[in-house]
Amino acid sequence: MKKQKVGQGEGRFEGLVKEMLTLLGEDPKREGLERTPVRVAKSLRYLTQGYQMDAKEILKHAVFKEPYDEMVIVKDIEIFSLCEHHMLPFYGKAHVAYIPNGKIIGLSKIPRLVEVFSKRLQVQERLTTQIAECLMKALQPKGVAVVIEALHLCMSMRGVRKADAYTITSSMLGAFRKDARSRSEFLSLIRLKREE
Repeated sequence: MKKQKVGQGEGRFEGLVKEMLTLLGEDPKREGLERTPVRVAKSLRYLTQGYQMDAKEILKHAVFKEPYDEMVIVKDIEIFSLCEHHMLPFYGKAHVAYIPNGKIIGLSKIPRLVEVFSKRLQVQERLTTQIAECLMKALQPKGVAVVIEALHLCMSMRGVRKADAYTITSSMLGAFRKDARSRSEFLSLIRLKREE
């Protein structure tokens, strides 16, 4: 499938939203809905901008030689994504760790990497794996761990309607998969609460 550039097909997109409103029994010419097709198009472009982002490009100039070899964790990274099954939001926190092997990465790049993959139509399981595998490939560390905790509106608003049911997914690569102590340290550190 050929990717469209952002902005291409905007009129067509708006036309589809108008048609959808009509199929739902609404009047797209009604005052409150007149600008809705434009807003929806802009909103969905923003929420799926990860398709236009290149993770390799973001990480390219952010890897540095450093002999540090202890665990590095960036936790409580906010995520907002759209479930690919219903196109409803899921949101929560990502916790990402790696054990360096002669190279470290600029810390701000980890949340940026999370955003690249979360700003796409997703399932939480794939999102978790994509973040871990991309970091593993870019850094070649001793190990990478990713845990995501999220609430899914497709479960809260419809279907089973369980508003407080969190979904937790993890991806453990390298040392985090092989070494129970590293995995346990990571899991205990992400549970620690920051002092206010």
